[in-house]
Amino acid sequence: MDWSLQDCAFSGHVTYAPAEPGVRRQLRAQAGSGEAWRCLRCGTYVPGEPKASGPAADAPAVRRGKEVRSAIILRLFAIERFLRALAVGALSFVVWRFEYARESIEQAFNRERPELRSLFHQLGYNIDKSKLVGLFNRALTLSPTTIKLLATGLALYAAIEIVEGIGLWVAKRWGEYFAMVATSVGLPFEIYDLARKFSALGLILFGVNLLLVLYLVITKRLFGVRGGKRAYEARLRSESIMDAAISAASAAGRGADGPGAPGGPGQAAFHGAAIRPGQAAAPGAAGQGEQAAPGADPADGTGARAAARADGGSGRTAR
Repeated sequence: MDWSLQDCAFSGHVTYAPAEPGVRRQLRAQAGSGEAWRCLRCGTYVPGEPKASGPAADAPAVRRGKEVRSAIILRLFAIERFLRALAVGALSFVVWRFEYARESIEQAFNRERPELRSLFHQLGYNIDKSKLVGLFNRALTLSPTTIKLLATGLALYAAIEIVEGIGLWVAKRWGEYFAMVATSVGLPFEIYDLARKFSALGLILFGVNLLLVLYLVITKRLFGVRGGKRAYEARLRSESIMDAAISAASAAGRGADGPGAPGGPGQAAFHGAAIRPGQAAAPGAAGQGEQAAPGADPADGTGARAAARADGGSGRTAR
């Protein structure tokens, strides 16, 4: 699957016109209906005006290929973190409200307890041996300070999950480190809890957290793994269409200045038009050979030098 093309189909192409003429030529094409610009994400030439323009260094950083897939995976983890924060936040609110309504809740439970016992007894279940009822009875004996501390702890945990979710959703480096560290801290406690008392839900949550940690460390090269941040950014640059265009323009500029290249001795090229030996040239005084030739791009900085070499250093400017 071409993840770049899928992302463009969902959110649109990203076209950009660099201010530098050499880089601009690498990304622009002439179509039958007019000019077309290369999408920085999927590489397709899109007819029409570019969406933005400016220096090549200011071009938007666009995810491509595996990075698009990685962003989708991280957002799935982020959604899981948001759902977990919602559940824990709701539990924190219930615990906090429990302190202020403890007496009314206890009275209501004791009033309805005989009927609940009779109902569940008919279903073959003894609620007096229920773990949920036992947990409720223990909650009734907790001190107000303990209940407030418990509610505060749950609220802080929900806040951490929200920050994790935001960091994973925006796919920023700080978010990846924060999610990895915050999740890793809880893994030993989850292992201890599973060893003490196994549960399917606990195993699923532990598996999700472990998978997230391994995925972030390996694919995002955190903490120096697989070359660290430098290797990760180098891979991103190698996949960047804008960086490839800048490199191609730089290579073309070096080739124009090199011997035997268009514009070398005996031949000068101005955007595809060659000046051959014996072709008419305008006379000029010494020191005027560096004037820009007609049709040359002054921003390229290579036309005048090529013209001077084409005339054998006589100081004439080629036409």
